[in-house]
Amino acid sequence: MTDSVRAGRRYAPATARNRDSILDVLGSLLPESGVVLEIASGTGEHVVHFARARPDLLWQPTDPSADARDSIAAWVAAEGLQNVRAPLDLDAAAERWPIGRIDAAVCINMLHISPWAATEGLMRGAGLHAPPGGLLYIYGPFRRADVPTAPSNEAFDADLKARDARWGLRDLDDVRSEADANGLGFEGLVEMPANNLSLIFRKR
Repeated sequence: MTDSVRAGRRYAPATARNRDSILDVLGSLLPESGVVLEIASGTGEHVVHFARARPDLLWQPTDPSADARDSIAAWVAAEGLQNVRAPLDLDAAAERWPIGRIDAAVCINMLHISPWAATEGLMRGAGLHAPPGGLLYIYGPFRRADVPTAPSNEAFDADLKARDARWGLRDLDDVRSEADANGLGFEGLVEMPANNLSLIFRKR
């Protein structure tokens, strides 16, 4: 591995803590073949982990940040993966996404660190591009009307809003309503470590 490849990689500490539990859930949900789109891939650590575990799938990472895309490319090069495409410049909130056919979409830890318009765009884009029965998987912390929010998540929410008033934990009911309006049915949720949730949607 060259120094330039090594230097280009960025690290998110949470990834090492959550990637295996996410993969455990995704394992039974992903299609047997096809293209999996990752929205807001960030450092690229998740996509290379998933791509190693599922070489039968073609993975398409995306991120609106040039620094993030550089990190993704560096991780893919370092791992020598042939089933990960070059990262695309894609903003979830955009009216049009620069992608072709996909068979599933994955979005990890984006909704709470982006404006609500990004959630609207995620649902709109997934609704347009996913095939009937296609998966949209979302991971992160959420508020639920029938479940008290953990103190740690309340503190996290306050910190997010102090950094950007447009950020913060989303209400699950609001997320489900936005998905439903875009033809995405809510299939269920899975409780995850550290007060996170896996949300599972399917294109109707």
